[in-house]
Amino acid sequence: MDAATGQTLELLQVLIRNACVNDGTPESGQEVRNADTLEGFLSEARRPGLRGTGYDLERFEPSPGRVSLVAKIEGSDPEAPSLCLMGHTDVVPVNPEGWTRDPFGGELVDGEVWGRGAVDMLNLTAAQAVAFRRLAESGFTPRGDLVFFAVADEEHGSLHGAHWMAENEIDAIRADYVLTENGGLHTGPPGAPAVAMNVGEKGIAWRRLTVRGTPGHGSMPFRKDNALVKAAAVAQRIADYRPPPRFHELWYSQVAGMGLPDEMKEQLLDPGRIDEFLESFPSLGAAGHLHACTHTTFSVNNVEMDGKTNVIPDRVVLDVDIRTLPGEDDASVQAHLDAALGDLTGEVEVSPVITGPATMSRIDTPLWDSLQRATNRHFPDARLTAQFIVGATDAKVFRELGAVAYGAGLLSPDISSGDFASRFHGNDERIDLESLRLTGSLYEDVARDLLGR
Repeated sequence: MDAATGQTLELLQVLIRNACVNDGTPESGQEVRNADTLEGFLSEARRPGLRGTGYDLERFEPSPGRVSLVAKIEGSDPEAPSLCLMGHTDVVPVNPEGWTRDPFGGELVDGEVWGRGAVDMLNLTAAQAVAFRRLAESGFTPRGDLVFFAVADEEHGSLHGAHWMAENEIDAIRADYVLTENGGLHTGPPGAPAVAMNVGEKGIAWRRLTVRGTPGHGSMPFRKDNALVKAAAVAQRIADYRPPPRFHELWYSQVAGMGLPDEMKEQLLDPGRIDEFLESFPSLGAAGHLHACTHTTFSVNNVEMDGKTNVIPDRVVLDVDIRTLPGEDDASVQAHLDAALGDLTGEVEVSPVITGPATMSRIDTPLWDSLQRATNRHFPDARLTAQFIVGATDAKVFRELGAVAYGAGLLSPDISSGDFASRFHGNDERIDLESLRLTGSLYEDVARDLLGR
């Protein structure tokens, strides 16, 4: 492998092994470990003609262990646009029993790096760090600022990461353009290849549902108000809820870029037929993604209660992950819950956990043009297509600040969208070396093209 890919591989393996697992509690994550690794890597750079790196490194720690790192090469023209390469350093929890290999081993097996975060998104964070350092060591002088932002707490709402930085240290990360996760999947028919870049994402509306009952002795359950039984009914109604599809502006271009037969396209673009089509679609991963692109989704993912075998519970809390479509607000979310729960609505107390609207960036920008040119260096016939993703990223924070933010990488053409989607927060997460090579090259090329002209 080339030197840049070798650096990215070694850095990625260390980031995986640092196991910065964010379970949502304030003391978890401990992204300080990955921040230390990245700071050490970036501190080794030597910029031609200077005694040191030639760029500033700053650490920010809003809570103990929740460290974000910012590196910046100052631009030569204060009026020129700036670019931020942003990657998060935390990962989600994992159940090792479902894995073929050690989820924090960072093993290289048959050209693939295995481990939690290999896809989401330590692969991109490592590639960004390597690209940033290589640009500095080459003597590259950007017109506008070039920023590398290794951010904590992306996996649980960004309160200790991007949101905190935006509210307290905005000057450190301010940028006109941002590249972050994930992008780079190959789509389209053989005669019209395309590469998808993410330009928008669904909103997030996590809700905590509290269900109450009346405590009592477990030996006398007859006609008792059992909060757990009631909560089970609430969870089942939410699971069974089927809101109608809604097509946003990017959905039509997404379908056009998939390279599907006309009959399949027609079904995906027909509100009256899409649900039936997805029910029978053979690829479960692809069906889930396509469904989430066109529907508000609800997933009951956590339960909390104090209980004992011989005590009828009087309180159960359900955490529901709700993802909203463009144009939906808090009132829309509550309307969905009311429709799902029906006559149980009055039995449930709803409180917000995290709320944020869907966001989107336009594509008639110099950054999009730079991405197109950088992609064509490797795939001359490929055109970029705008993708709407169903998860949440820190791109939303920058979009709310007025920046143009894309999820951008460049993956191997051998990776299918279904396989790639299943690796996010799933078992046996892994990324191949070719994707590391392509993505690192993309970041370098875009920075030179956008900031060097």
